[in-house]
Formats: sequence, structure tokens, C-alpha cells
Amino acid sequence: MDMTPLSPSSDPERIPVIVAALRTPVGRVRGVLAEVEPARLAAPLINRILSDVGLATDVVDDVILGNAANCAGNLGRLAALEAGLPVSTSGLTIDRQCGAGLEAIMLAARLIQAGAGRFYLAGGTESASRAHIRLRPPTAPGEEPQPIKRSRMAPDEIGDPDMGVAAENVATACGISRERQDAFALESQRRAVAAQVAGRFSSEIVPIETTAGTVDTDECPRANASLETLQRLKPVFVKDGTVTAGNACPINDGAAMVLVTSLAEAQRRGLPFALEFVDAATAGVHPDLLGLGPVPAMDKLKARNPGLDADAVDFIEFNEAFASQVLGSLDQLGISPDKVNIDGGAIALGHPYGASGAILVVRLFTQMRAVLQETRALAMMGIGGGMGTVALFRSLRPIG
Repeated sequence: MDMTPLSPSSDPERIPVIVAALRTPVGRVRGVLAEVEPARLAAPLINRILSDVGLATDVVDDVILGNAANCAGNLGRLAALEAGLPVSTSGLTIDRQCGAGLEAIMLAARLIQAGAGRFYLAGGTESASRAHIRLRPPTAPGEEPQPIKRSRMAPDEIGDPDMGVAAENVATACGISRERQDAFALESQRRAVAAQVAGRFSSEIVPIETTAGTVDTDECPRANASLETLQRLKPVFVKDGTVTAGNACPINDGAAMVLVTSLAEAQRRGLPFALEFVDAATAGVHPDLLGLGPVPAMDKLKARNPGLDADAVDFIEFNEAFASQVLGSLDQLGISPDKVNIDGGAIALGHPYGASGAILVVRLFTQMRAVLQETRALAMMGIGGGMGTVALFRSLRPIG
């Protein structure tokens, strides 16, 4: 399989690699992590990564965090200071909704390619439990502030459906039955529970301390999930629809972080494994069918990387906001669902919005590190408002 990428540089100083990747456990909204502010979710990841790699705190060029819901100022800077990094450390927070965590990693990789710095901490953090209550100011004297249920993603004249309604639109447009959605959701639960029991998440999870104790396990996977239980659930978003609470992701808290540096730096430090960032693409799609964003994004990525065959890639992590949008995208891309999310996805593990894209990369790092031969992988996201992002990675062992 020829998947030679477009390389902006053959200089090892300009080849971006991920050399450490960790995440918190993922908690259910108002669950085990409900008291932890988003910056405090990210800070232990910063400390652990720097410790594991043996990197001094004063050499970090930037801390780049994705976030979608917390509206808490510059979380990248706040997390850096919460972690005890020196006040000279800068921070940046970006919002591409549920693609924000992956976008943060992509930005860090592009900065390495540009020669702008040497070490970037990048990822995402999200606490649905601690999200601010937002009010729209009154427009006239005597009026009361009005609650803001969600941010606008597109003008009304184009279409700005709720995520669940958009998932129903995709199911209808792509002919994705309730039966397929439930079967996909059940398999996600089975895989996640099996991975949890086998300890395949343990090396990537940094425990989080709360007043109730230490949290070191994902809260959401359901060992008692069954097809019968899923089939009894009623549609949530559209009467007589097919999208239920069982074949959609829960609402969650969590964070994920990676260290992005150059191949040359990894070589100098004698690190045994790295994940090379090869390329990535983001593209738009009609907001009414926002879950299909990975399809044009993949087309864009393939145009820059002749020979790239998505179904032939070794590992694929695809964020499972809704079973309908994953299946609709995979059908159009010609990818078998059997090879996607081998340890379960967000339907089982949870979807902490701005952190989810970074969690995909952490999962790939863990999976690819366990395989001795060179492998390639894709991280795929459908994004609120009608976008999609796909990122291509390659494992390096030995680094060189």
C-alpha cells in the first residue's frame, strides 16, 4: 500500500511527532468528576507527561487546549499555571466544538513543521458538569435575561438543527436503520467493557483526585448492555425517529493531552516510540447533515496524499457522537465498522466535547505502541455546525 504523504520538510527538526499521550478517566455529567474544574482536569496530565519524558517545565513553548462549553477564559494558560509551570509559559484555548482537542494537536504539529518551537503540550479539556450557566442580556428595559440553551452554529436560513435532530437527518438521508444503530452501539459497549477488563486503558489514564476519592476508571461503559435493553429505548429527538439515548453518546467530563515535538528532539532524547503526525484536513458539510463532515475531510486528505486508502489503514478511531453519523460516514467512505474503535468509542466511553478529539489520539498512541511493526492510523471527527476533521498518523519504532 503506497501512502507516501505530502511532506512539508524532510528535516527531522520539522517533522512533528507525539512522544507522550495521556488522558483522565471520563466521567458522566454530574458524576464522579463533577466537582473538578476543566483546568484542574488538564493539570495532572501536564505534570505526568513532563515527568514521564523527563522534560523541564521551562522549555514548554505553549499549552494548547481545545474546549467547547466551559467559557472559562483561556484554559490553556490556566491549566499551565495550575500545573505549576512557570509564569513565562504561554497558553492558548481554541474552539472547533467537538473537534477542538484534535485541532489543538494539529496546530501544535503545524507549529513544529513551521519551526516555531520545540515542545508543545496539546489536547482538550471539558467539564459538562462545571459548564457556566449562560444568559442572554435583555434588549429592552424591564425584560429578563434569557437562558442560552446552546450556541448558534449556522444561520437559520441555512439550517441549525440540534445535534440529535441532525443525527436523525443523517439516519434518514443515508438509510441507517434503528437496528444497525443499536447493533453498533451494543458492539461499542462490548468492546469498551472488554478493554476495561483487560486493562488496555490503564497505561493511558492518569487518576484524578476528588473529595470522594481517587477516580481511575471510565464511568460510562455498561457491562449489562444488551440488544433487548437498547431496543426498548424510545427516540429522544424526533417522534418516531431512530436515535435514542442508547445509540448516542452520553454527556461527559474529561481531558486528554499529548506532547508534540520534532523527530530530531525525540532522537536526541533516545525515546523508544513516537507517533508521527503525517497530515490532516478539515472540511465543511451542510449543517443539516453535520455528522457527515468526515467524508469531505477524507476526500481533501486523500487529494494531498495519493494512494491513501482509508479502509487499508491499520487503526481508525472515529468519534461516536451518534451511531447514525458514524455508520453514514463509514458507508460513504467504504470503511468497515468492524475495524473502527477496536476498544469501543464514545457511545460507551463518553464524549467530553472539546477533549474527545485528543482522546482519539491518545487511544491511537496506546494501540500503536503495542504493535512492533510500523502502522498507520486515522483519527476522524464529525463536528457541530457541519464540519469534519481527519488526521493521519504513522508509528515510529525505533525512532529515526
